[in-house]
Amino acid sequence: MNCDEARPLIDASVDRELSAGDEWRLQRHLAECALCQCEVEAVRAIAMAVRSVPYSRAPAGLGARIAAALPPTVPDATEAHHESMDAERAHPRKSGAGRSQWLRFPGFGGAGSGKGGMGGIGGTGSGGTSMGFGWLAGVVLVLCALGFVAALNLHRPAEGGTFVDEIVASHVRAQISGRDIDVISTDRHTVKPWFNGKIDYAPPVEDLASAGYALVGGRLDYVGRERVAVLVYRYRKHVIDLYVFPAGDGQSGADTQAPPRTSDGYAVARWQAAGMTWWAVSDAEPDALAGLRAALDQRLAGGSSEG
Repeated sequence: MNCDEARPLIDASVDRELSAGDEWRLQRHLAECALCQCEVEAVRAIAMAVRSVPYSRAPAGLGARIAAALPPTVPDATEAHHESMDAERAHPRKSGAGRSQWLRFPGFGGAGSGKGGMGGIGGTGSGGTSMGFGWLAGVVLVLCALGFVAALNLHRPAEGGTFVDEIVASHVRAQISGRDIDVISTDRHTVKPWFNGKIDYAPPVEDLASAGYALVGGRLDYVGRERVAVLVYRYRKHVIDLYVFPAGDGQSGADTQAPPRTSDGYAVARWQAAGMTWWAVSDAEPDALAGLRAALDQRLAGGSSEG
């Protein structure tokens, strides 16, 4: 790690927000760099100065002054609707005559609007105002429902090329930045507990060195708008990132038997096993990912990931 890489991490280190891997690399650099040590002391001094500023409460009358300065509230739509209905019952002819000048829309019936007609929203009567509020409320409810459905779909990783591109970009970004491992260990009993409390699921972790795929560590990444566990393996001179998602996160219906494919020169494979969805990415040949999957499936089938 050089100074350009260390400086952006100092603030997070002082605030105790760095991952274990980044903190270890930063401390190694600080042990040899006096300039970055001075930067750390400056950041700590600023943090202490901020914390030493006395707490000030807002003036007692501030809330009342803000409330007095606000504009009058708009009458509640439900109350206006009930008032218009009472007026219609008391003067049906008058209210009907008033509605005769309103805009009409199919599908909204009402007294004086004709069969299949609608009380309009452009008139000046109280009935028109209430129907206008009702129509607007319906539109808002539909938009909210569509937004909710869209949010559910966005929360889950998609099966299309966009998600594959995001997986590959995550792998490339980790290799270029030199921050591809947060917890460095070949021991699965060290790597697996490291994820505890950082994500809401426990990824199975296996060392497949006997099959040519040595576990070297793991990290957290952010893919498909989710925090995801990434297991890092070495295959000859290649790095294989193995992304582990809980099964069912937007993955249902996909072909789990599809062979590895390539994207921008990188091999990508996807499958499901042990209640998880696995995505493997590497610059190795696609056959290397097929071999990793076979070795991992065999190990998981033997139940050795327990404990």
